[in-house]
Amino acid sequence: MNIRYESIPVENIECCRDLCNELMAYQKSKAYIKPELFDNMNFETRMIPSVKRALHNHIVVVKDDDRPVGYVYSNISPKETYANDFATFFDLSSVRRNNVGCLSQFYLKEEYRQQGIGSKLFHMSMKWLKQFDDVDDFFIFVSNGNTNALEFYKRKGFSVSHDILDGFITVLRCHRRDMIDTGLPE
Repeated sequence: MNIRYESIPVENIECCRDLCNELMAYQKSKAYIKPELFDNMNFETRMIPSVKRALHNHIVVVKDDDRPVGYVYSNISPKETYANDFATFFDLSSVRRNNVGCLSQFYLKEEYRQQGIGSKLFHMSMKWLKQFDDVDDFFIFVSNGNTNALEFYKRKGFSVSHDILDGFITVLRCHRRDMIDTGLPE
């Protein structure tokens, strides 16, 4: 394996298309509550609109040689972005500041898991999110059935806040003061 991490500009997100679509298929395969909701979720309907609505975007792609094998997408967005026709993801009045940080999408091909690559991606994402001094609240949204991801984020300092859409999504939250250092090298 020849693993490298590449921070890419938004203009190059096309390289995440297949990985994003794999993420949606993976989430559907794990879901036991309303898996059919994933039928219309893909790169075009999830990643592109999220990137366009965000104030700041951060995308890191993991490559084995030149082959993309995973990515993490994080953003800083106005809190109102998370109250839309699909769902209200959190009580907007519980967020003091105007903007929130979100680890929005995170996917790693199965053969690359349990090797520290995911932890490195998570660390890179949190380091980027923490640089915005005007953001105190950070969110991660985990689809039902994805217990490995849920436990991973809990080990990294996020806490379950609540469920939305009758349990379709679990909302995890962390306040800036509660963020822990993962201890990974830069």
